[in-house]
Amino acid sequence: MAKFQISPNFQISRRKFLTAASLGASGIMLSGCDAFDSQLSIGSGLRSFLENANGLTHRAQRLLGGGNSLAPEFTEADIRQPMRPNGVTAPDDDAYKALLANNFADWRLEVSGLVERPLSLTREQLMNMPSRTQITRHDCVEGWSCIAKWTGTPLSLLLDQAVVKPQARYVMFHCLDTIDRSLSGDIKYYGTIDLVDARHPQTILAYGVNGKPLPVENGAPLRVRVERQLGYKMPKYLYKIELVDGFADVGGGRGGYWEDNGYDWYGGI
Repeated sequence: MAKFQISPNFQISRRKFLTAASLGASGIMLSGCDAFDSQLSIGSGLRSFLENANGLTHRAQRLLGGGNSLAPEFTEADIRQPMRPNGVTAPDDDAYKALLANNFADWRLEVSGLVERPLSLTREQLMNMPSRTQITRHDCVEGWSCIAKWTGTPLSLLLDQAVVKPQARYVMFHCLDTIDRSLSGDIKYYGTIDLVDARHPQTILAYGVNGKPLPVENGAPLRVRVERQLGYKMPKYLYKIELVDGFADVGGGRGGYWEDNGYDWYGGI
């Protein structure tokens, strides 16, 4: 019987295929991470098509790569520039500015929701936990990429400490930055991933980039790195992690700020 061999280019081909599947349906209609036309309206038929395409991308990622396949990692020689900032780069929220003025000494990361042991951790406590450093490529839905070295705490360690309840299906990230201001109130950035990606070895809560403390423009004091997904799935200015069984009642009910505005829930690459 002939042996099946995986080509060394498989990882690159899979990445290109999944990126094209994700962006081909929705990315061409949306302006990217930094701006969004609030007047854009997607009809129910087209939205249904996009959601089906999103589900296909999610299933293809799981089928081709499994739960623990790694995103490509690089060497320090591949780092050609500082990590490019995007989206909100200087939160104008009073709570955030007060924390920044005290160098985040009063900041806490809360882990709550469907857990047995809720957590409240200082930045020092996080930095004293086992860490992971990885050099990976950030791919933005706008079309640009940037390689950087990230250091942080594996999210799986916090989930193990908190003891996730069996009914939990998603991890929801709550952020300090206001992404949208309107007459009905300010909207804070938020996002979700499933527990497969949450427990992935490359999913970390990053407090450092390129050997230095995480700067404000890149999400200080803490941002999420989900290396197998696009940049909008990696929230910055994190202050709370919530374990949930669904997100239909949060925001627009689609699992994240940009998702509520038409992006795919699963931004796999």
